[in-house]
Amino acid sequence: MRSYRASLPSPHYQTPACPRRRNAEPTMAQLVGPLRKELADSLSSCRVLVVGAGGIGCELLKNLVLTGFKNIEVIDLDTIDVSNLNRQFLFQKKHVGKSKAQVAKESVLRFCPSANITAYHDSIMNPDYNVEFFRNFQLVMNALDNRAARNHVNRMCLAADIPLIESGTAGYLGQVTVIKKARIFY
Repeated sequence: MRSYRASLPSPHYQTPACPRRRNAEPTMAQLVGPLRKELADSLSSCRVLVVGAGGIGCELLKNLVLTGFKNIEVIDLDTIDVSNLNRQFLFQKKHVGKSKAQVAKESVLRFCPSANITAYHDSIMNPDYNVEFFRNFQLVMNALDNRAARNHVNRMCLAADIPLIESGTAGYLGQVTVIKKARIFY
């Protein structure tokens, strides 16, 4: 009988999503195997904006780079607090007081150095992040806990005609909704 372990690719296997560094442990993307070339190329060239680098944002950033997204911008106004450490795995005790967006970027680049991530320690409601800014992206992902900021991002995406993946949590409950102008998704 063949074991599950024997069916996994060798530890020297790598994918376009995250090329391996020498002597590095394989990542999940390397173990899963490559995507179809057309899809991998599409993901690697897609520009994504992640708004929020907290609990949901950390998971999004990890999953995006391991899936093959390479061009990511992340924005968050918050700094890391001790209370974040039990659920925001990209942060450690030494990061307390630092920018969530910047530390999230640095943490993700440690396990996927080929990603191109830009971090902004700023409010998404800053006038610099206007409709023209949002038009630079093919996809926006909201990971915010602030209602006013979530509504602002929603308005900007609708005005820019950019798809928005809205997510939120309340305790152990979570919800994800796709918002795209003139389309309904269930």
